[in-house]
Amino acid sequence: MSSDANLNVLWARALLEELVRGGVRNAVVCPGSRSSALALACAHTPGLRTWSVIDERSAGFFALGMAKHSRQPVVLVATSGSAGAHFYPAVIEAAMAQVPLVVLTADRPLELQGWGAPQTVPQARFYGEFARLFADVGLPESSTAAIAHLRATAARAVGTACRAPRGAVQLNVPFREPLAPIAQDFGAEKVSALARDGRPDAPLTRIQPPSRAPDAATLDTVRARIAATERGVIICGPRDEDDGFGEAIAALSLATGYPVFAEAASQARYGGGPLTVSLYDALLRHEPFARAHKPALVLRFGGGLTPKSPQQWMDASEAEVVVFSDEGALYDPPHRASLVVEGSAVLACRALTQGLSRGPGRWAQGFMGAERVARNALETALAERPDTLTEPRLAREVVAALPAGALLFVSSSMPIRAVDAFAQGGGVPLRVLANRGANGIDGIVSSAAGVAAAAGRPAVLLSGDLALLHDVGGLLTASRARVPLTVVVVNNDGGGIFSFLPLAQSAKPDEFETLFGTPHGVDLSHAAALAGARFHRPTTPAALRTAVRSGLEGGLHLVEVQVDRATNVDEHRQLFARMATALGEGPWA
Repeated sequence: MSSDANLNVLWARALLEELVRGGVRNAVVCPGSRSSALALACAHTPGLRTWSVIDERSAGFFALGMAKHSRQPVVLVATSGSAGAHFYPAVIEAAMAQVPLVVLTADRPLELQGWGAPQTVPQARFYGEFARLFADVGLPESSTAAIAHLRATAARAVGTACRAPRGAVQLNVPFREPLAPIAQDFGAEKVSALARDGRPDAPLTRIQPPSRAPDAATLDTVRARIAATERGVIICGPRDEDDGFGEAIAALSLATGYPVFAEAASQARYGGGPLTVSLYDALLRHEPFARAHKPALVLRFGGGLTPKSPQQWMDASEAEVVVFSDEGALYDPPHRASLVVEGSAVLACRALTQGLSRGPGRWAQGFMGAERVARNALETALAERPDTLTEPRLAREVVAALPAGALLFVSSSMPIRAVDAFAQGGGVPLRVLANRGANGIDGIVSSAAGVAAAAGRPAVLLSGDLALLHDVGGLLTASRARVPLTVVVVNNDGGGIFSFLPLAQSAKPDEFETLFGTPHGVDLSHAAALAGARFHRPTTPAALRTAVRSGLEGGLHLVEVQVDRATNVDEHRQLFARMATALGEGPWA
């Protein structure tokens, strides 16, 4: 049937065409009747790949993962009623992590609102302040003005989702029955060709994004401050873009002589430069080293920091802090920044590198020498128990098993902290992603599946057991989408991170276990069977590496590593203590 034979179909086609012309390449569609015209438009629009996901909550994070990896906006489609509300957690993460999404919520017509019609709720501004834009596109109309307005609104929506600060936008799309695409005379001949078909290969309304080039005068100020300051450091929090950031940071560190503290998900740690410090958490926990290496200047890139020690060290040093905000977001919880540089972080690094040639001196050598001492102590401690899998050892082994260019998604809570604290950085380049916008554990499996889907190649997820159980439906999403994903689960039968908090000592043991430890007793092999995943249960580091490498060959894999939650806190403390003892009182250069 021609799209002109039914107004709902024409309306949906025009909407999806504009989104594709604005840069959308993937659509994630959830089942529903009221959204049927949108679903069919997704399936039939050239240049758009459509993914079907049963559960809206999983779908939201699947789309988030796709957009996080590709940095292209992804469309989400839900039917009317509470369906679109299940996208809310993913929309929050998109807002906090600056990930572009276009959410289409199908709706009932105005005459059914407020009169008890089934599957009808107020959907206007469903996502509150977490949506960068909301628009109700109105009911389909057979007029040039209405369809042109629809196209212009769609173009504006996708442009807003992609403009800093990026995030999710919501278009509410009501439809009247009949919803099925049956032929229906609606006066198509009255609609102009421009409204009906738009502009070939271009949005109806092109919104030029603002320049991402940082202000040259501001960079001159920063360069002068760097030239006058030897005791500086570069600190990189989570950052999704695969845009040459790691190489730019490595060049800047060599030009300034500043060591780099790069989190795992910063894209500057793996394959980074020679001044990249991996074990900075251990170094900064060691009071003699931290006291002797107070910086005078901090160049701060990326999102919020995961470990507490770098922020506490910066605050105690009273160093001048320059924040580079390349997504329009500001990460400065203690309000220490004296200057915020907006624009592309990569362009800023390249511009600052010009005219600086200090090179590594005794300041940087002190950090690198301490890193070598701490690394040797850590490796010695782990070598004393070569066949034992603890949570720190597990994180280290998963990273070590990955080949150059591999994709790793790391869950919030303990996994990201274990990778940051114990997994060695180095010359092997990896793409490491995490949901560090809101720092939650929801939607982790679905997000990782979305990353694998967008990449079109195998990815590895390191997750805790509660995060897996929180999103066990994500395994089904990965299975139905046939994405190559290996899920490595740290199964300590509960919430291990709470054992590190003061309440672990202050609460009564039975209350702590019930309210915070939350043991579940689930045999995770059943989760693998549910999704048709290949199941592995390695008990040694060598077996874990074998399982991860097997997963990288393709298919869906669930690798469960059982560890003891009761001893996990002591395992961490002992490793930090071994590194602290080795560091001693210096010298470290």
